[in-house]
Amino acid sequence: MSSEMGGPEMAPQTPHAPGASAKPWRPSMRRQASGGSALLPPISSAYAERESERDGWIERAVHRARGVAVRHRRRAPQWGRLVAEIADCSRALDGVTDAMLRRSASELGERLRREGFRGELITRVFALVREAADRTIGQRHYDVQMIGGAVLLDGAVAEMETGEGKTLTATLAASAAALAGWPVHIVTVNDYLAKRDAEWMGPIYRALGLRVGLVVHGLAPDERRTAYACDITYVTNKEIAFDYLRDRITLRGHPSRLQLQLERLGGSDARVRRLLLRGLVYAIVDEADSVLVDEARTPLIISGAGDDAPERKLYETTLEIATALTAPRDFALSRPDRPIELTTAGRERIAELATPHGGLWTGRHRREELIRQGLTALYQMERDKHYLVRDGRVQIIDEFTGRIMADRAWEQGLHQLVEVKEHCELTNRRDPLARISYQRFFRRYLRLAGMTGTAKEVAGELWAVYRMPVVRVPTNRPLNRRALEPHVCATEDEKWAAIVRRIAEVHVQGRPILVGTRSVGASEHLSLLLNRVHLPHVVLNARQDSDEAEIVAKAGERGRITVATNMAGRGTDIRLAEGVVNLGGLHVIATEFHEAGRIDRQLSGRCGRQGDPGTHEAFASLEDEVVRHAMWAHWLGAKPLRVRLAQKTAERLYSRMRRDLLRYDDHMENALAFSGRGE
Repeated sequence: MSSEMGGPEMAPQTPHAPGASAKPWRPSMRRQASGGSALLPPISSAYAERESERDGWIERAVHRARGVAVRHRRRAPQWGRLVAEIADCSRALDGVTDAMLRRSASELGERLRREGFRGELITRVFALVREAADRTIGQRHYDVQMIGGAVLLDGAVAEMETGEGKTLTATLAASAAALAGWPVHIVTVNDYLAKRDAEWMGPIYRALGLRVGLVVHGLAPDERRTAYACDITYVTNKEIAFDYLRDRITLRGHPSRLQLQLERLGGSDARVRRLLLRGLVYAIVDEADSVLVDEARTPLIISGAGDDAPERKLYETTLEIATALTAPRDFALSRPDRPIELTTAGRERIAELATPHGGLWTGRHRREELIRQGLTALYQMERDKHYLVRDGRVQIIDEFTGRIMADRAWEQGLHQLVEVKEHCELTNRRDPLARISYQRFFRRYLRLAGMTGTAKEVAGELWAVYRMPVVRVPTNRPLNRRALEPHVCATEDEKWAAIVRRIAEVHVQGRPILVGTRSVGASEHLSLLLNRVHLPHVVLNARQDSDEAEIVAKAGERGRITVATNMAGRGTDIRLAEGVVNLGGLHVIATEFHEAGRIDRQLSGRCGRQGDPGTHEAFASLEDEVVRHAMWAHWLGAKPLRVRLAQKTAERLYSRMRRDLLRYDDHMENALAFSGRGE
């Protein structure tokens, strides 16, 4: 009896929540740019991906207009039915053995492949996943997580508050898609989270007969190929984008499925056997706003070793000439994110200083580009903010996560110029082989979904670029997070002094404190100040990235002070130790406003998880980077409104930069397609 009720031939039930109609819940499965219909085309051995759209200016204008109008949407009546139907299916699984559970999953998978994502089948799959999670890792999905799973399977962005269990929520949509035969990629922001989530959620998938793969930095091609061959693969956004570029280099364009099949029959050296991925079918992007929006303004470039040996003398001369120039007479240094502009006087001065060197320095365009890069290395690349010098090497810091990007290098000689500036051994300059932006890469998935705690501010952009609506998922328990008034000081020294006083005040109460900083240098400066007043604390930044799990695990202990870069801002839940709730919970302090308010919200979201109490506040100064570049608002003085206006200005600037990059990408793709070249 139990096996029949738990199997795929169970008669459909139609319970409904109070006030809802008896009509069964049905997924909408909208057709979208990144998605498709409820039943995608069968996934063959060909490299599955969506053809790039080449919208004209009218289409772009329409999509952007629709994006402005897109707001959060709710389907409360359908959600009520969904939750009720899953609960009914879950009761039918009582007493079912593990073997029967696995067999039911296999049979449901066959029906999904035949019939598509029908509502009845999805509710049964979700019930199976919930039961598997309860049995394997001792965690049972909340009703709101069921809603989140439906949103993800529908190809939308699920906005879920911090601590609501996005990692567990993703298992619902991932399992349904994998059982239907789709290769599933769960994309995270760093190797630590990818490894943690794969190990943590792996038992759930295996209980359903699904294979789980993990791709992190340092894996060999064969190991990557094996991981991507699994039903569900956990991977970081950078690793999968670069692996896709490697595949594009292997494919050398866009061969047809027939071509690949003929090559496979022709011999073992067929291109299809050397591919890493099976294509881009379905992705769930964790911290979707960070990956799809914040990082979208940075193009990804895969390079190969250049033919020429590094010429240290060339780069030394470049820095020598660049150092001899002065602003604003010779060049304009407006913002760190904008290219340096040479003035007429600066060009004349460069020509004068370059004349004795001859050779490469005789070409005007070539020498001016070299000097621009030299000025960038001198004045825009800051040690302990943009890079670390460790073991005699320059290592780039990811500005969004605060983590080291191993084996990454800046292009066009910038990396070598920074190495000369820091007196490090010079590495070989690398020539670009292929490039792509995150925007263009993720739009190639047949279906794309995302989850994050902060998406409402960029809902319009997510629709305009990826055709993904943002759906607000309710919290399991009411929020108990309180925001305190921000503090704005005239100078940075005054700000840091105020922060230290505030930390001391809260520390006396016994509450744990998380202090967020924007850079390694800022975290270490604050650490020095705290040591001076004998306040015990721990620091989490790119220098301590190997200790991240242990530091985060203890951040909720009584009296604990944790100073962290953006590493603690995403993907990590800080659990409160016993007795801390009665003290008021975790207190979060932001030491500077970011260019996007969403990043500040991510930090404040570390407190007040799952109904726990918590407070957060922010400190800023008129000397902070985001405020300095909005001096037009100087008449507001040291007021929070000035900081907010400066932040809005930066948000608009970066939004424009992302649009420009996407336009440039589209232009390059058209040009390369015309010339017959690939990415």
